[in-house]
Amino acid sequence: MASLLRAATWGMFPWRGYCSRGTQGELGEGFVEALKAVVGSPHVSTAAAVREQHGHDESMHRCQPPDAVVWPQNVEQVSRLAALCYGQGVPIIPFGSGTGLEGGVCAVQGGVCVNLTHMDRILELNPEDFSVVVEPGVTRKALNTHLRDSGLWFPVDPGADASLCGMVATGASGTNAVRYGTMRDNVLNLEVVLPGGRLLHTAGPGRHFRKSAAGYNLTGLFVGSEGTLGLITAATLRLHPAPEATVAATCAFPSVQAAVDSTVHILQAAVPVARIEFLDDVMMDACNRHSKLNCCVAPTLFLEFHGSEQALAEQVQRTEEIIRHNGGSHFSWAKEAEERSRLWAARHNAWYAALALRPGCKGYSTDVCVPISRLPEILVQTKEDLQASGLTGTIVGHVGDGNFHCILVVDPEDHEELLRVKAFAEQLVRRALALHGTCTGEHGIGLGKRLLLQEEVGTVGIETMRQLKATLDPRGLMNPGKVL
Repeated sequence: MASLLRAATWGMFPWRGYCSRGTQGELGEGFVEALKAVVGSPHVSTAAAVREQHGHDESMHRCQPPDAVVWPQNVEQVSRLAALCYGQGVPIIPFGSGTGLEGGVCAVQGGVCVNLTHMDRILELNPEDFSVVVEPGVTRKALNTHLRDSGLWFPVDPGADASLCGMVATGASGTNAVRYGTMRDNVLNLEVVLPGGRLLHTAGPGRHFRKSAAGYNLTGLFVGSEGTLGLITAATLRLHPAPEATVAATCAFPSVQAAVDSTVHILQAAVPVARIEFLDDVMMDACNRHSKLNCCVAPTLFLEFHGSEQALAEQVQRTEEIIRHNGGSHFSWAKEAEERSRLWAARHNAWYAALALRPGCKGYSTDVCVPISRLPEILVQTKEDLQASGLTGTIVGHVGDGNFHCILVVDPEDHEELLRVKAFAEQLVRRALALHGTCTGEHGIGLGKRLLLQEEVGTVGIETMRQLKATLDPRGLMNPGKVL
């Protein structure tokens, strides 16, 4: 049965009807006209530059661009597009802001890229229920700007101003996850257009309860599905009270071990830290240069605390005691909003700071996540591996939940260097798996980690995922080639 499922789901499907038979992946004129009939001529493009722009994300993965890009204006158009494409055997690739890091938007079999950014309305705000309903084009910054006077905010912050439904699709998290959780913890309901055009509300139409024991968790199924099961056209998200007071800090350490030990001890002491980020010495030096900081070039923690003034004083005092016990120094506290924003802007621009270490080269980022108790071990080993590899790279991470990233800056024309990058990344992931961790904490699987996913979840896990995929997408046309 497993082999039949694989054959049914993962084969290359012959395109029929509107699709040109001359070159696989080339759409016929009649099909393009049918797309225009759904969304209007101004919202369809087959221009090479537009297609190329939509054929890649921030990763190094490259393949052919989609054959057409469409911009639907509402869920009804998305449903009609899905039915049209699916009926004619044309692959469908959802597109948000293009900030992914694992090739999730690459059109490996051509097809139609559905750019959802024109659907950018905040549909419903329920302040008393701490929930909001957004369309896929709404970004996290736009939502928090809208919420500014409500006393609420949406804390999941991956750094980039990503689209919220794109964050749902990739299971994103970020710097605040240690306190507020990831997207998996903050999605209450989803509106999804299934491959054939049917509309699904994963928790029922209009529902935004905080918990339920009713049936299978369909919402959870689509969080992190990376566009392979359907197109997310609305998300009901959990909101949080905006903190009364906030204070941020940086502190330097004599070693990677000391910095990570402090992280573990702070969490074990039940200090409700809102953010705790690790930057190694190379990353800190790059951030100093790129963002004009003046921090000590050493393994460093960036921290932030939320709460009342009294609670913050207690949190800060306890954290300072732990950090000093582990040899931390060069404390710098940021209490004013402008000062904190400058600090976290530097952290969020770490990717660009790393790229500046080798102008003209490309960045490759990989992430893993391990149980907190194994974090010191893997970070120390990874730093040693990075130094031994001869690669230009940095380590930065959301260490409060065991997740960290390696950003490697590489010459894409240097084949030998690319092989070293591949070997380093695979060694890192396998080390994380050996420590009962995961091959990705937040980037997702995309194109780059499909084989590693099999090592992580095993044969039965992969076959179960294939069966789910085959049930929802029997023709294998939803973002083909990703995850599995």
